[in-house]
Amino acid sequence: MNFRLILFIVAILFGIGFSIPSLVSLDKGPKITLGLDLQGGMHMLLGVKTDEAIKSKTKSLASSIKYFTDDEEIVIDDLSIGEESVSFALLDKDDAPKMDKMLSEMKGVSVKKDGLKYTLTFTPQEKKLIKDYAIKQAIDTIRNRLDQFGLSEPTVAKQGKENILVELPGIKTPEQAKRAKELIAKAAHLQLMAVDEERADQVYHLSNEEAKAYGDVILPDVKEPNVKYLLHEVPVLDGSMLTDARVAYNQANQPIITFTLNSQGAKIFGDFSGKSVGKRMAVVLDDKVYSAPVIRERIGGGSGQISGGFTVEEARDIAIALRSGALLAPVTLEEERNVGPSLGADSIKQSLIALISGFVLVFLFMIIYYGYAGLIADVALVANLFLIIAVMAMFGATLTLPGMAGIVLTVGMAVDANVIINERVRELLREGMSVRASIEKGYDKAMTAILDANITTLIAAVILYAYGTGPIKGFAITISIGILASMLTAIVGTHGVYEWLLPKISKSKNLKAWFGIDVASGRAK
Repeated sequence: MNFRLILFIVAILFGIGFSIPSLVSLDKGPKITLGLDLQGGMHMLLGVKTDEAIKSKTKSLASSIKYFTDDEEIVIDDLSIGEESVSFALLDKDDAPKMDKMLSEMKGVSVKKDGLKYTLTFTPQEKKLIKDYAIKQAIDTIRNRLDQFGLSEPTVAKQGKENILVELPGIKTPEQAKRAKELIAKAAHLQLMAVDEERADQVYHLSNEEAKAYGDVILPDVKEPNVKYLLHEVPVLDGSMLTDARVAYNQANQPIITFTLNSQGAKIFGDFSGKSVGKRMAVVLDDKVYSAPVIRERIGGGSGQISGGFTVEEARDIAIALRSGALLAPVTLEEERNVGPSLGADSIKQSLIALISGFVLVFLFMIIYYGYAGLIADVALVANLFLIIAVMAMFGATLTLPGMAGIVLTVGMAVDANVIINERVRELLREGMSVRASIEKGYDKAMTAILDANITTLIAAVILYAYGTGPIKGFAITISIGILASMLTAIVGTHGVYEWLLPKISKSKNLKAWFGIDVASGRAK
C-alpha cells in the first residue's frame, strides 16, 4: 500500500478543508486573523512606573504586619508607611521574640531594630525583583484584560527596559479606542479600608499630610468628589486576595460588581467584620470610595459587592480589570498611533500580487524545465500553501504583512526541495540507472541537503519567534509552518506520487517529458 500517497492526499484534504473559511470569509470554522498592519487598529507604547510597585508592596507589607499583630494579639504603636519603608513600635518587650521570628521568615525584607522600634525596608535585590515582576505582571494583566475585552490577537510585549508595546488590530471607532485605553490604564487596585470613626468629623480640617500623622488618609467619594472619607492608612485587605469579580444587579436592577476572596482574604474579612460591628468599612477602588456601609454583623463567606451607579459597560470593564488583577505599577501612554484600514487593504493587495506573481512564475518554470516532474512539484507547492493557511487558521494565528512575506519566501523554499530531488534523479538517469532506482536513490541523496537547509532555517525562525515582537513573530510563524509543510509535501508527498506513477513512467519511452532531460544525449531540456 502506498502510505506516502495516502498521507499526501489526507494532507491536501486537510489543507483545503481548514483553508476555506479564511479564503471565502465564512462565519463558521477557524479563520486566520489579520494583524494590525493588514486590517488597521491601534498601536501604543506604554511606560511602567516601577517605583510605584515598591510603594504598593510596602503597603502590602504593612497589611501583613497589621494582620499578624492583630491575630497574635500583639499591641503595636505608630504603625506608619513611608515611601519605601514600614515602621512600628512594640509596647511589650515580651512580644519581641515572636515578632523577630515572623520577620526573619520574610524573604527580601531588611529589618532595622532600635530597641522596640522596627523599620522594615526591601533589600536592593528584592526591589529589582519587584520592578521586574511589575513589568511582567503588567504585560500579563493587560493581555488578559484585552483577551476578555473581546479583541482578537492583541500584541502585548516588553520593549526596552520599562516599556510595553501594545497593538490592537480591529480597533476602528473612537469609542472602542477610548474603552480599550481606559481598560489598559485602569489600576484596578481594590482595598477594603476601615473608616476612622473617632476623627471622622475632622476630615475637612486635615490635609493628607496632616492625616498621615494620625495614620490616616483622605479619599474622595466616587460620585461626589467633595465628599471625603477619613480612612486608616493600612488597608484591611487588598485585591491580591480577590479570586473573582462578576457583574450582577441589585434590587433596583442597577449594575453592581460582586467579588469573592480567597481563603486567607475570607478569614481576614470575617475576623475584621466580627470585631467592627457598628463601624463603617470603605470599599476603595483606585483611591476612590465607592461605598462605606456600616457593618451590621460578621460577614463570612469571603464575598462582597461594589456599587457606584455604573453603566453596564463600566461595570463589565471594572469586573474584567478586577478579575485579571491589579497593576502593581501604573502605566502611562508614551506613544499612540492609529493605523487606518486603507493601509491594510493596500498592503493586502500588493502582497497578494507579489504572492500570486511569484507563485505563477515558479509554477511555470518548474513545468518548463522539469516537465511532468515539475508539475508534480507544483501540486506539492499548492498543497503546501493550503497547509500553511489551514494550520494558521486552526491555531487562530495572526497574519501580518511580514507573515505574508514569509509565505512568499516559503513558495521558493518549498520548491527548492523538489529542485534538489529532481536534479539528483536526472543525474542518476544520465548515469544509466533505471527509473525506479534513480527515483529511490535520488530521494536518498537529496535528503541530507534538504534536511540541513530546512533545519537551520527552522532554528533561525524559532529564535526570531522567541526574541522578536509583533510582525517579526508573524514572519517566524509562517516560515516555520511553511518549512514543516514543505517537508511533508515535497519529500513525502511527491515521493508517493512517483511510487503511484512508477509503472507508467517505467514504460514511457519519452523520459524527456517526465524529467525534462534527454537521457541519450545527457542534455537538459
